[in-house]
Amino acid sequence: MAQEVIYKRRFGDRKEGRLVRSIDPITKFMPYIMAQRNDGCNHFADSIEISATEKWIREKRAEGWKGMGMLHVFLAAYTRMLCHCPGVNRFVAGQKIYARNDVELCFMVKRAMTLEAGETPVKLHLQPDATIFDIYRMVNEKVDEIKANTGESGTEAFASMLGKLPGFIFRFAVWLIRVGDYMGWLPTSLLDLSPFHGSMIITDLGSLGLNPIYHHIYNFGTLPVFISFGTKRRVVELDKDGSPVERKYMDYKAVTDERICDGFYYSTAFKFLKYYLKNPAALELPPEKVEEDIF
Repeated sequence: MAQEVIYKRRFGDRKEGRLVRSIDPITKFMPYIMAQRNDGCNHFADSIEISATEKWIREKRAEGWKGMGMLHVFLAAYTRMLCHCPGVNRFVAGQKIYARNDVELCFMVKRAMTLEAGETPVKLHLQPDATIFDIYRMVNEKVDEIKANTGESGTEAFASMLGKLPGFIFRFAVWLIRVGDYMGWLPTSLLDLSPFHGSMIITDLGSLGLNPIYHHIYNFGTLPVFISFGTKRRVVELDKDGSPVERKYMDYKAVTDERICDGFYYSTAFKFLKYYLKNPAALELPPEKVEEDIF
């Protein structure tokens, strides 16, 4: 049995990730040419036929997994995709490329479906071998905690504190945070609160009755991918025999940071994502293997 290799943090690594030192010269060059995350945005759109996925969701709900839905499937499929393509879990900070230590999935939760109700961020910290049931429990625990707590979350409390400062001090404080982020000096407690630092952020616009949008990724922080998915639609198509058949589709869109890996790598990753979105049963058990990113 092979002995597990334990990585020891080296000079140049960050709290949330290790520096990718063997990356090819062109990729290493990109963050200096495209200094801001929005300079390196690529936009991707796709759709999936979800009849089998919805059937699986109905079965899980009947088994007692109340509220199991497409958000859980998306989060689990993305996490499993990283087992095959860990390079998508990289991030750029200080013009250097890092491999993230764990998987951090972010999304926003609206406290109530009213115009006046605010949103609060949720961040899941997990390992790539998590199953969809692990993610289901984590999501539901976070959402229940938010809905049960009428006070501010840690992220909201920090933002509220900054918001009470005079404008010129507020700007200086944000500048300090940006410098700290660039240099890798931000404390772990602040990184854990930040919805701008993570592996991916996702929004479920279908729950609002909307089609997906191309949502920009933020120059501040480390998020390399923003995914949105929308309402379901029915389409009449011809089957192999030429007979009309009705199918159900769901569209999704992604904005990605092209600086962390090349187009072929991203295309491979999104093929894995699509496979797991269409075959959620494969997410019920841990993966047989988790690929390690290059060093």
